[in-house]
Amino acid sequence: MSAIHALLGFAGWTLLLVLIVFGYRAVRFLTGTPINAWPRGSRPANEAGFAIRAGDAHANAVENLVVFGAIVLAAQALGRGDAIAPFAIWVFYARIAQSLVHLIGTSQPLVFVRASFWSVQLFLMLWMLWQLFV
Repeated sequence: MSAIHALLGFAGWTLLLVLIVFGYRAVRFLTGTPINAWPRGSRPANEAGFAIRAGDAHANAVENLVVFGAIVLAAQALGRGDAIAPFAIWVFYARIAQSLVHLIGTSQPLVFVRASFWSVQLFLMLWMLWQLFV
């Protein structure tokens, strides 16, 4: 799999996470919750834990998609996509794992596992940057 494919997978995963949030809100709306019940920057008191975690997982993915995308696209522009491809796919896999753990819960062990997957992504993105500079 190429680095571009990993980037597309990451983007697709990010979209799937927002679709989960959208689906939850659509069901709530169709069952009587006012459309303006989700003001930006705050959460309704009766928001389901899973919906909160899905929204947070989506926000985490968006934050990292920008950096990952910049690295992958820079590598492509430099003609060095093959140099980072073996690492890019693992960034994508670690993102999926982090998001899935995030969706499961927020106990201390789960937060530790989630942070570990994020650390893997961070290390790999730094390594990919290094590969582009040497």
